[in-house]
Amino acid sequence: MESIEEGRIVQISISRGGAPKLPVASARLTTEGLLGDLHFDERNHGGPLRALCLFTLEEIARLADEGHPIFPGAAGENITLSGLALESLTPGTRLALGDEVVIEVTQYTSPCVGIEHAFSDGDFTRISQKLHPGESRVYAKALRTGELRTGDVARVLAADEALSD
Repeated sequence: MESIEEGRIVQISISRGGAPKLPVASARLTTEGLLGDLHFDERNHGGPLRALCLFTLEEIARLADEGHPIFPGAAGENITLSGLALESLTPGTRLALGDEVVIEVTQYTSPCVGIEHAFSDGDFTRISQKLHPGESRVYAKALRTGELRTGDVARVLAADEALSD
């Protein structure tokens, strides 16, 4: 597969509902999300178009430098990436994760009160795409399911690349 940008999965996170999500070494991605990851609010989280929530370590570090007590998993993301520009993860972008998984970014997330603990002033809208373009977490759907492991390569795929089995 042709790659136009490459990074790594630095953390895979799941929870029994809510945030923060806690690190696991590996997880299986299905079309509904990561096995073992649960949501208190299934109307607004999880499901085929929101199977994964992605954020970057670089954005987390930048927010921490602003004084926020944020860390990987604190904002409810399942996959924390490093080496990929968050602002390049726009709806329609496809990524190959590890050896098996292919995902497509579907939308920017809407931050909710469940992540207010990650912000020094409780202002979870700090990562709202509408208020702070390019600083939001993103949701993705699974185009090809499989096993994910911490340390796996994450590659942005060319827009015209076809999925091959």
